[in-house]
Amino acid sequence: MNIFLMILITLAGLGLRLISVNKLQGLWNDEYISWFVASHPFGKPLFHEIFAQCHMPFYYLYLKGFMHFGLDSDLCLRLTSVLAGVLSIIVMYFVGLQHDKKAGLFCALFTALSSFLIYYSQEVRMYSLLFLLSALALLYLLRFLKNKSWTNLGGLVLFNFLVLFTHTIGFVFVFFELVALSVLLFNEYKKQLFTIWGSIVLLGAICTPQIVKILTTQSFSQWWGHFSLSKIGFLLTDYFSPVLTNLVNAPDNFIYVKSVSFVFFTIVPMLIAVGFIIKSVIRNKVNIALIGVVVGVVITLAITAAMGKLVFITKYSIEIYPILLYLLAFGACTMEHKKIANVIVAAFCAINLTYLITSPVSAPKLPRLQGHKIVADLLNKAEPKDNDFIILEYYPQTRFERYFDFSKYNVISIDKGSFPSYMKPDKKYSDIVKNGKEEYRDIFKGDKAAYLDYKLIDIVLKNIKPGQNVLVVMADSVSVYSPEDVKRIAKDNYLYEKVPIMYMIFSYVRNSVFSDLSQSLAVTRYEKMGDWSVIRFTKLNK
Repeated sequence: MNIFLMILITLAGLGLRLISVNKLQGLWNDEYISWFVASHPFGKPLFHEIFAQCHMPFYYLYLKGFMHFGLDSDLCLRLTSVLAGVLSIIVMYFVGLQHDKKAGLFCALFTALSSFLIYYSQEVRMYSLLFLLSALALLYLLRFLKNKSWTNLGGLVLFNFLVLFTHTIGFVFVFFELVALSVLLFNEYKKQLFTIWGSIVLLGAICTPQIVKILTTQSFSQWWGHFSLSKIGFLLTDYFSPVLTNLVNAPDNFIYVKSVSFVFFTIVPMLIAVGFIIKSVIRNKVNIALIGVVVGVVITLAITAAMGKLVFITKYSIEIYPILLYLLAFGACTMEHKKIANVIVAAFCAINLTYLITSPVSAPKLPRLQGHKIVADLLNKAEPKDNDFIILEYYPQTRFERYFDFSKYNVISIDKGSFPSYMKPDKKYSDIVKNGKEEYRDIFKGDKAAYLDYKLIDIVLKNIKPGQNVLVVMADSVSVYSPEDVKRIAKDNYLYEKVPIMYMIFSYVRNSVFSDLSQSLAVTRYEKMGDWSVIRFTKLNK
């Protein structure tokens, strides 16, 4: 009977992960990086690109394994995450089985219906694989607590190492997991614990060159969000409700939509899950240690985010998600009133499944609005001619080359890596990382002559000929403020501290480019799609 139910649950999970899996918008930036890195030949070129990134190598090697056999279309790349997502359902069954068969089925069912996992099972990033590895680490932790065999010890060490070798901040999870294990077993198994800690430290030392690279790399990549306590609430709703809020940057207000349907689909399933989790840790030493891992990871990430070193996004804590699902299943199975518990579980699953199937913005149906194929489509519709100018804002040319050939055009990239050279003369990237808000505040206020104006005149307006076009590609999601808004925010200390600098910079860039070009050129086309806009300026014959 259990095998039959597991087959049904696994097939249901697979079906949900295949809904709209072929995203017509193409790969967005993070996914594009995954493909770009893995597309390099095995050997020095591949590892050079891997170690230039901010994440560990294992996911890129995993992806490369599929691409080696020619599976590099957008759909095939997404299916690699679907595979990890479906395997996670099976692994979570065995995790729950460490308690009993019913908990195993509940773990598998909750995993299959998780909107968060469904979303990342369609994403060309590491998170679906990372959940699988974390679930395996939890499985061997629970097995080791029952049976101190070398096999279980080896599995525990191996999968914790793979977590370290996959996720830059995976060490936070591994550290707290080993602390929990040490607390549970210290008096009885000192020798084995020293072996575990020593093995993880030794294997983790292999990652040292990449860790050093990550810690010394200067980047604005995390400067587009700020921390608020509401994001901890959104972590819970992302994990337990079908409504995904904190995929990129959540609002400050937890109840950001005041409606009955919002409460029903978001708050109710979260409260059910939290209730079962609380039940699971009452008078259970192992589960108390497991929830300690969760709390330790969340507090560490929250403190890091509050210090401005990290954006608090739910996916960055995905290693703790298998623990939460296990505790959810455990609590549901240990309620004294079995019929009531089963009714609550049925309601929890029904709420999640109903939203998944009926909502146009459920996890599998969410488009990738930042997909780079959108830019290619917009550029093609703008009908550029040879030697036209293309100005790319926020992302560099390499982010779009999978879908568009730039070789015939004059391309200017004012992107996350190059913008300092357009904002002020003789300012290094490292200086802007440290003091960017103060360096640019006068520019945002409009109190000083803008260096960007000079650069545009020198590069574009002095060289454009009658009949030529300038196509400006704008990332709408990070250039949201009007010229008046930019000045107002820069003059208000509270607002200026709160608004991420990336939004200020690229709103300013967008406004300045439009103003400068429109003074000399005519707007002959404007079109918006997803999170992108393209304006075509033309120098008219006179």
